[in-house]
Amino acid sequence: MCAIFGVGSHKEASKITYLGLHALQHRGQEGAGIVSTTDGEPHVCRRKGHVAEVFTESALNRLHGSAAIGHTRYSTTGGNTMANLQPLLMKSSFGWVGIAHNGNLVNAAALTQKLEAEGSIFQSTNDTEVIIHLMARSRERDPERALIEALRQVEGAYSLLVLVKDKLIAVRDPYGFRPLVLGEFLGGPVFASETTAFDLVGAAYKREIAPGEMVVVPLEAPKNMVSTFPFEKTLKRRCVFEAIYFARPDSVLYDQSVHTMRKDFGRVLADEHPALGADVVIPVPDSGVPAAIGFAERSGIPFDMGIIRSHYIGRTFIEPGQAIRDFGVKLKLNPVREAIQGKKVVVVDDSLVRGTTSKKLIKHLRDTGGAKEVHVRISAPPTAYPCFYGIDTPTRSELLASSHSIEKIRDYIGADSLGYLSLDGLLKSISLKSGEGFCHACFSGEYPTPI
Repeated sequence: MCAIFGVGSHKEASKITYLGLHALQHRGQEGAGIVSTTDGEPHVCRRKGHVAEVFTESALNRLHGSAAIGHTRYSTTGGNTMANLQPLLMKSSFGWVGIAHNGNLVNAAALTQKLEAEGSIFQSTNDTEVIIHLMARSRERDPERALIEALRQVEGAYSLLVLVKDKLIAVRDPYGFRPLVLGEFLGGPVFASETTAFDLVGAAYKREIAPGEMVVVPLEAPKNMVSTFPFEKTLKRRCVFEAIYFARPDSVLYDQSVHTMRKDFGRVLADEHPALGADVVIPVPDSGVPAAIGFAERSGIPFDMGIIRSHYIGRTFIEPGQAIRDFGVKLKLNPVREAIQGKKVVVVDDSLVRGTTSKKLIKHLRDTGGAKEVHVRISAPPTAYPCFYGIDTPTRSELLASSHSIEKIRDYIGADSLGYLSLDGLLKSISLKSGEGFCHACFSGEYPTPI
């Protein structure tokens, strides 16, 4: 998934970018980086870890300049190594190029093989580096035109911020898989993966960067930014899973409130799979909360926070032996016994992938919480296919819904009943402009591009 954030004109661009990345930390926790520029010269800081760990005060003070781009990494292509951290910074015949990418290029492996056969030397296993090599091999001497030529050769998902000595470029693939938005901060342009980053820095949200749009900001005159559509038009296919799970609920996504969309998912779910006779609706926090509120409102069943999530989980932990079973789930989620003991409980979650966490959680709700019955409701269709556009889903063989019926899944996780939001119900809950649609390949197997 990853997050990107960029500032086109501010005397403390790197510090504003740091704050923007902090608001987008949920989109990637493996590492972070910022590239800034002053007088046409680049400055870079990239390290593994969370945003607040990477950018110390001294590190930010070295990132001079009035323009900057930043990135938080969540790996879908390439391993978790220093070489794969972004923004990537490379030199070419037309100068240096900094690039931050959210998405996944489905033809990166084929392009890498071709480029290596022709003499290119890759410094990482990151699919983003393919774009830089294609730019470097272009006969165009202007980085903007070289970028267009490069992107016409790639397939898949990309929301990009590209910084060169005199321009900041924002561009989104013609399908619009991954989000990218434009804002205004003290008269200058800012870009982000989600609007919640604008809320933190005090920027005003202006609009989405449209699928297939390229916005070029001249650093000497940032108000004179230019928008073009240099790519062949195609069906717009925004990622529906952003609305279900990945985006923060306080963001505006596809010009709609994420919180409101998720409540609507819960309402439709209650219509499609009511839980008659249940005593309480509880969410799996945090992402299941809005849908659970919607489910409770529509069904008339009381809502309660019957599960408490720990927000202090480290990135890694040592799991004890068999003396303490299901340690991972207990470390993160714990039932509130007073809210569910002896009750018929509806548990609302946003997705069910492998089923192992759900199985352990249901057992925990019965054994520790004292729940009489556990009815699971998922505010998305069954995840039966992997994503190739920037979400790190397991292979199809690991996806429970690819080989199990809903009844078999219910039996495996130990629920008294199980209901998923239908694909039709999901799509009816979100309104888009006429002629626009969503990518729902993870549910339907209908991939918008060749895989």
